[in-house]
Amino acid sequence: MSTTAYKTVRDIAGPLVMVDEVEGVTYEELVEIELPDGRIKLGKVLEAQEGRAVVQLFETTQGVGTEGTKARFLGKTFTLGVTEDLLGRVFSGAGKPLDGGPEPIADTHRDINGAPINPYSRAFPTDFYQTGISTIDVMNTLVRGQKLPIFSGAGLPHNQMAAQIARQAKVRSGGKNEKFAVVFAAMGVTFEEAQYFKNELERTGALERAILFINTAADPVVERIATPRLALTAAEYFAYDLGYHVLVILTDMTNYCEALREVSAARKEVPGRRGFPGYMYTDLATIYERAGRINGREGSITQIPILTMPEDDKTHPIPDLTGYITEGQFVLSRELHAKGIYPPVDVLPSLSRLQQTLSGEQTRDDRKNVMAQLFASYARGKDVRELAVILGESALSEVDVKFMKFADAFENRFVRQGENDDRSLEDSLTVGWELLAMLPPEELKRVKKEEIEKYMPKTTN
Repeated sequence: MSTTAYKTVRDIAGPLVMVDEVEGVTYEELVEIELPDGRIKLGKVLEAQEGRAVVQLFETTQGVGTEGTKARFLGKTFTLGVTEDLLGRVFSGAGKPLDGGPEPIADTHRDINGAPINPYSRAFPTDFYQTGISTIDVMNTLVRGQKLPIFSGAGLPHNQMAAQIARQAKVRSGGKNEKFAVVFAAMGVTFEEAQYFKNELERTGALERAILFINTAADPVVERIATPRLALTAAEYFAYDLGYHVLVILTDMTNYCEALREVSAARKEVPGRRGFPGYMYTDLATIYERAGRINGREGSITQIPILTMPEDDKTHPIPDLTGYITEGQFVLSRELHAKGIYPPVDVLPSLSRLQQTLSGEQTRDDRKNVMAQLFASYARGKDVRELAVILGESALSEVDVKFMKFADAFENRFVRQGENDDRSLEDSLTVGWELLAMLPPEELKRVKKEEIEKYMPKTTN
């Protein structure tokens, strides 16, 4: 640790402090900013040039002036103390306890920026999580080691869905008793939302297997940038050191990206699309690519980033870049939400690119074919529904009417669930077969005859 205290703070812009005439400063190095009244604020080096450093504070720069302020460079990076005792705890976005408990005694300290995983060392995901939500488990399965975001919009119940997944997620592992944990990172949420997440997990006992990192809208913007990295650092320790299967839920990535934009504007960088920094793709990749499995290690990290699309625009830079990096998406529908359907997952634009890799030992042998048949039948039913608006229902054929009724029943029986409705995969598939029984057998071209005989209810319409 350097004992040199620089009194050369020259400028302050937003969360940034510029320090001149410095020597030997490195990128990401921690910095103590000492105010004239003796208070200490912590930051990190955002940019290091010859003789000058740009320091990004982890808290507000309110009260920081150029006169009498000292900067001391600590010669180390931001680390998180990790231990299995983190389970069941609630922390701030800077890693400080919020639950009234003591500071955990760390087994080791890890750099929150992590380390890249060698692609050669990655194990291909083949197992999955059961979330208890039919539109995920059957239609867009969440595979262990996958990164699968939820694309939502303002006012849609993505927080309730995230809390439900955190409560209900289970490891499907062919009977083996495997360790499982949830790491939940909330960025820029309201105090009410933060309390909701905490209360929901406490109410159901799920907090015992969870770690919460909460950054509220009132907390410093820069802390928001550190929050997901703290969560992933804890997840990596549990997955690769302790052998846990870890589900990481990040909400809301839109708030995270807006924090990036604010810092970029303070640095007076040339803006990219819609004012976001040109390096946002790279920055998001440093978060999303920390999901996965490693050869020779028992554990895994699975990510569900949640983002609210501004104006429900899928071409906005945040969902657009996220879609490039991740392996599919769940899309929440405002139309389904308006009908009072929860969770309002629109299965047609949703996608899980890795669900075809699942081994048959962990799922019922009819899952893939039922999924394909439900997709095709629902898509046709929605097309018929739109046609009926134009031509009238009397112009439809008898088969078309059955497909339209199927689409309505699919939304009301398969998609619709209660917030505490934890369906097993078998229960979800049973509901799917009951719905397919509404259609003429000759129209079921994506399921096998023997599957129809084995799973189809005997009484059909």
